[in-house]
Amino acid sequence: MGNTMLPKLQTFAKRRAGSRINMIQIQQHTSLQSFNTFGVDVEAEYFARFQTEEQLMALLSSPEILLHVNSDYAHQKKILLLGAGSNILLTKHVEGVVLKNEIGGVDIVHEDEDYVYVKAGAGVIWHEFVLYCVEHDLGGVENLSLIPGTVGASPIQNIGAYGVELKDTFHALRALDIETNEWVNFSNYDCAFGYRSSIFKTALKGRVIITSVTFKLTKKHQLHLAYGAIKDQLKLKGIDHPTIRDVSDAVIAIRQSKLPDPSEIGNAGSFFKNPVVSAEVVQRIMQTFPDLVSNKSGDGFKLAAGWLIEKAGWKGYREGHVGCYEKQALVLVNYGGATGAEILALSQKIQQSVRDKFGILLEPEVNFV
Repeated sequence: MGNTMLPKLQTFAKRRAGSRINMIQIQQHTSLQSFNTFGVDVEAEYFARFQTEEQLMALLSSPEILLHVNSDYAHQKKILLLGAGSNILLTKHVEGVVLKNEIGGVDIVHEDEDYVYVKAGAGVIWHEFVLYCVEHDLGGVENLSLIPGTVGASPIQNIGAYGVELKDTFHALRALDIETNEWVNFSNYDCAFGYRSSIFKTALKGRVIITSVTFKLTKKHQLHLAYGAIKDQLKLKGIDHPTIRDVSDAVIAIRQSKLPDPSEIGNAGSFFKNPVVSAEVVQRIMQTFPDLVSNKSGDGFKLAAGWLIEKAGWKGYREGHVGCYEKQALVLVNYGGATGAEILALSQKIQQSVRDKFGILLEPEVNFV
């Protein structure tokens, strides 16, 4: 853009009977650098934020956005929804509309003898939600402490860490189908959760906007301490009878010790999924690398993608503005000024290198735009 091209701001209002006017601002040619944790500087053709479902509906009925949403939406410029921008790699300027979900609020909606059902707005920062649960002695998500992102993104990715996945505590969610303009409720079964996947990454990708998620959290806690790193951290602190707060603190300490802070070094956390392979592949690799660690997963065995990348020689590698983090090979980083295309190119080199060395194709966990 030239210096004479200033962001164009348009304001829309939508009134409902008995409610105040909600002002909606749609910006044109807006930098997304501060809205993605890689810190990649690209522009959105149109950009807007919403804090309520009413504001979302108003945005979707505005002239700019109507140009990009119709019954043949799959062949149009799609709406790109952003939460914290923590699991996305922007490789180019975004044509069409970028909407930032900032719906807040955390409320207890039901309680019985064993469980508390908590509803959180999709725009709530995930770690802040975890801290709320720990503070109120609600168990189930403590192992997922310090995972970057928002509540609304958590079921899309079926986030997981240290032996726990989101699906373990997920109860339901509410979303808007932008093709039919209807509100839809999804149960745990409806979401078709898989390893770092859900129906929102497959059949319904780009079609629904999640506005709230309800979790089923425990009063009588069953702690997940199987991962050695958690046990070691608790032992280091001299904790023999841990609480969910102790587990959360341990996970936070572990993650801070090996993962870069996105506010200091641009990154999206784990870039690749841990591959699941057959017993034959495990045996083949162990003939050369007897230190390989594998864990049973369904009909196969899960390997650590970070270990594979490190053994292929990429840990600590740097090329210009991009690199492979020195403390965790699974994390690709932007040291400042990198483009999405440069980060993508490095990821592809790593993929090819691991495939050449181990015969395994790593699948990205990060979404490319």
